[in-house]
Amino acid sequence: MIAVQLYTLRAQLQDPSRLGGVLGRLREIGYRAVEVAGVGPDAIGRFGAELRRADLAACAAHVGFDRLTADLEGVVAECKDWGCEHVVVPSAPEADRSPEGYARFAEKAGELAGRLKAQGLGLAYHNHAYELERYGDQTGLEVILSASSPPLDAELDTYWLQFGGANPATWIRRYKDRVPLVHLKDVAVVRGNPVDAEIGEGNLDWMEILGACREAQTKWLVVEQDNPRRDPMESVAISYARLAALTAELGWGG
Repeated sequence: MIAVQLYTLRAQLQDPSRLGGVLGRLREIGYRAVEVAGVGPDAIGRFGAELRRADLAACAAHVGFDRLTADLEGVVAECKDWGCEHVVVPSAPEADRSPEGYARFAEKAGELAGRLKAQGLGLAYHNHAYELERYGDQTGLEVILSASSPPLDAELDTYWLQFGGANPATWIRRYKDRVPLVHLKDVAVVRGNPVDAEIGEGNLDWMEILGACREAQTKWLVVEQDNPRRDPMESVAISYARLAALTAELGWGG
């Protein structure tokens, strides 16, 4: 249930000779799964073997929309090698960030979701804050999640939702049964500016958020930080320990 987004550790995942050590350390911390992103091009060929050697699963892979449209077969092959259940689009193309563009994007993504479903893979969309811009009575994110057919899943990001003025727990509950993965990072304030932080180091209401995840039947709680302010491995260790304690308090093991 608790996974880590490898993008947090991207600087340590460029050298193939370091890959096994990084994955092994994540397993020692307690993680059972990773979400694939940020692995260097020289290391990606060894990733599946090193993942299995570390006794880790891959719950999902972030794949850019351009690659997903150009090389779907290659993406499927990688995901099957890694044991992924989900493909996640990390962001909409910049050219599509308008009401009409989001609708076009959703239509294309829905077609890809159907093709991936035939291969046993789900397709989810990961939000930042820009999709929360309002266009009349809808945000960009609402357009994406309502206009796709079949409906896209959502990988909601707690930091970016809060950053954009939205309540993470409310959105998780709203898309119940469509949020198989949630990105968990806290929101702290440093010198008046919001920054992403380890779980428990900021101001988010984690019991409310995790309660919403449980209600929504979220399977993977994915720890992430875009820019840790301490050593990234230390950051993900802190977040794991706190998240494990919180889920245990809720009686939600894993």
